[in-house]
Order: sequence, then structure tokens, then C-alpha cells
Amino acid sequence: MNFIKRKVTVPPLLAPLVEADTAQLINEINRVASVKSLRGKVDIQFLDTSFAKCGVAEKYRTADGTVIVERPGRVNLRIQVPFAGTDVAQMASDGERFQVAVLQGDTKYRRFVRGTNSSVYPKLETGGGGEADCGGGGEKKRAMTEQRTVGALSGLRPQHFTDALLVRPVASDNSTYIYARSETFAEERDDRKDAGRNARVVRGYYILDELAPEGNGRARLSRRFWFDRFGTLRLARLQTFDANGSIATDVVYREPKSFGDAGRYNLPSRIELTRPQDRYSIQISYQTPGDVKTDEAYKPEIFVLQNRWQLPETDLDSRTQQSVK
Repeated sequence: MNFIKRKVTVPPLLAPLVEADTAQLINEINRVASVKSLRGKVDIQFLDTSFAKCGVAEKYRTADGTVIVERPGRVNLRIQVPFAGTDVAQMASDGERFQVAVLQGDTKYRRFVRGTNSSVYPKLETGGGGEADCGGGGEKKRAMTEQRTVGALSGLRPQHFTDALLVRPVASDNSTYIYARSETFAEERDDRKDAGRNARVVRGYYILDELAPEGNGRARLSRRFWFDRFGTLRLARLQTFDANGSIATDVVYREPKSFGDAGRYNLPSRIELTRPQDRYSIQISYQTPGDVKTDEAYKPEIFVLQNRWQLPETDLDSRTQQSVK
């Protein structure tokens, strides 16, 4: 009988693993959530997954950005062409309503979008190709790329940035939610500096589920927190869920660094925000975390965008009302 021997590499478990109870996990969430506001320069890379059926993910060039986020849900974001300083888009939200100005591309694609944070809208159409239209080249391909870019920017919601960059805290005396702790292990790419190119590891996590009781022995999953346990306890991922239990937002936190004067806060410097139902993903990296302004107060008008460019306006609430009639 012949035996074939083959070397099999088993990814090692990263150790030591930190032990923590539910109270310690909540304390880590609230430590990250203790910052009141952030203002700084960021790199933004947009990944549009609208054409996933074609096997294509349109990865757009990294843009410069200036972001201001302030609790309880205010944001002002300016996206610019690198080095040129030309605005690609601006967006703002005062916590209740939002505005998005798309300033680049062909004139017919530029627009000013208004809406309400709590509302759910269908994806804006920009004309031209759809998910089934996967072909084309040359000028047609350029036009389709521009349409998808504008449509993706128009579909962004400023409040998604706020929720990702400023994690909502957990009230210690909150009786509305129930919290359940568990552990899990995941095989991942080894992202340590001295790791080989294709190295894999097994990373240990704590998971903390935030459950909203609904009566009759039922509960709805609201948020799921993932904590990296290797060496130290770190909030590594946050998932939020809609009323149907589907993932609404998936945020991955990487590369913790010191923020603000004298390194007052230790926060993630790279955030990967994915909205599966809206079919887009954004990577946000702070250019110089130490220069980020923290805990400053801003005037309310900063978080309301006016259509000073006289762009064609789209009121998403009006569109929704008209479609219902």
C-alpha cells in the first residue's frame, strides 16, 4: 500500500488571549465612545459593490477628506481630489436630516440630495447601465463608471460616518437592552509587520450581543461587538442590524493610534465601513492621528449644507411620497 505524504500548514493561534467579563467589554466600548468630537484629515477609498453580479468591484482612487463628527450624530465631510484640492462631494447631517452635494462629473450627473436620517430610500438611479449591463468599453465604459461613481456618492448617508467614527456608548444602568457574551475564533490573514505575505493565523474574539427584548420570550439583535483578545482587549468590529435581523452596517476597526494633544485617546486610525444593503464599502484612514482635534464644540450651522452651487435638487422625502401616490 502506497501512502502519499503532504505537508499541511496549520495556522497558529495568536496568544496570549486576554480574559474579560461582560462588564469589562462594556467598559472598553465606553472608553472608545468617550470622545465627544473629532476633526481631522482623512484618506477615503470608496468600493462600490453595485455590480457584484458582474463579478466586478469598482474600486475608486483614494481621495482626500476633511471630516468633523460630533455627538449625538452630527457630521460634515468634504471629499477632494488628491493634491488638486478640487471638491468631489460635500455632505452633512445635523442628526435628523442630511444633505449630499455631488460636485464632480458631467453636468447632468451633479446634484444636491436632501433626506431624513431615519428614512429608508431606494437607491438613486443615474441613468444608463444597470446590474445586467456588464459589457462595454472605451467611452461607454468611462460614462458608465462616471454614472456609477455619481450614483454611489448620491447614495452615501452622512450619518453612517458618524455611527462608524463615534461609537454609541452603552449606558451602565440601561435596562432596555440585554447583553450576552460569547467567544469565537476566526482564521485570518496575519497582518503583523513581521508576517509572511500569505501567512494565516487563528485570532480569538469575544462577541458581545446587544439584544432588545420584544416580549413573549423574544428579543431582537441590535448591535454585535467583536473584541480582539490577542495581547490586549480591543474593539475590532461593530455590526448593526435592522428590524428583520439583516446586517445594516459592518464596521472594522484597525491600527489603533494616539489621537489629539498628548495622545489623550487611543482610537482606531483606519475604519472600514460596509453597508451591504446599500452595496457600498468605504475605507477611512486618518492621515495624522496626532493632529486630530478632539472634544471641541462646533456651531450647529456647520452640520447643515446649503446648495450654494445651485445644483439640481433631489428631495428624497418628496420622491418617496410621490411614489406612494
